[in-house]
Amino acid sequence: MSNRANEIRKRIAKRKRAKYSGPANPKKTAPPFLVSDEDRYGGSPYSSFESDGPGDGGHPLFRKEVFLFKVLLSAILVLSVGIIFKNQSPTFDNVRQFVSSTMEREFQFAVVTEWYKDTFGSPLALIPINQNKETEDTSPGGKYALPAAGKVTESFEANGQGIIVETDSKVVEAMNAGYVKEVSVMGELGKTVVIKHSDGSETWYGNLGTVDVKLYDYVETGQEVGTIQEQQEDNKGTYYFAIKQGETFIDPIQVIKFE
Repeated sequence: MSNRANEIRKRIAKRKRAKYSGPANPKKTAPPFLVSDEDRYGGSPYSSFESDGPGDGGHPLFRKEVFLFKVLLSAILVLSVGIIFKNQSPTFDNVRQFVSSTMEREFQFAVVTEWYKDTFGSPLALIPINQNKETEDTSPGGKYALPAAGKVTESFEANGQGIIVETDSKVVEAMNAGYVKEVSVMGELGKTVVIKHSDGSETWYGNLGTVDVKLYDYVETGQEVGTIQEQQEDNKGTYYFAIKQGETFIDPIQVIKFE
């Protein structure tokens, strides 16, 4: 009987040890208070792109061949536009007009420059200007400069766009500050400079002997834009002058006085 009781006690003790000691090789698990990011936020349906090496074709959103083609195409486009504006042939007048109008819509240089000057007191450093040019406004209001003093030989009523002025002056100056919108040869007007001003108006200076400004140059009031093409008889010359507001030309005599 005593042997039977000892055997039962041993079995009970063995069960207790097995119960409290756990399995021989327990599986390690994370504590219940530690939760993985996937369990907490959910798994992502997107996988990151990993390159397998230089020969795998690169990132699917960036292809080197396409990028190089775009760079080459851009260079060709810029070069072509430069050649068109360098060559003043009338054949490319429509193209130059289209490019100029596009640039005008995208970059209002005159408006930005006037705002910068009013706000900070000096012109934009990126826009070349003639710092040594001393100008005087000769109009009654003191706002505009006379392009070149002279006598009007063809009135605004004669062509509905501008006037022809005979002058003894050697140069033509900008009536108001702005940026050069166009430099071209316009049929009967010959060499012509168009200047865009901050109020949206334009001044046209035509029949010039030489042009002293370039496309997108910023010019101050009274700055020289070109020279007069002299006539051999009396050493006088004529130039064309027009003012355009929006799509309409206005009589320059209403804005500025000539002889």
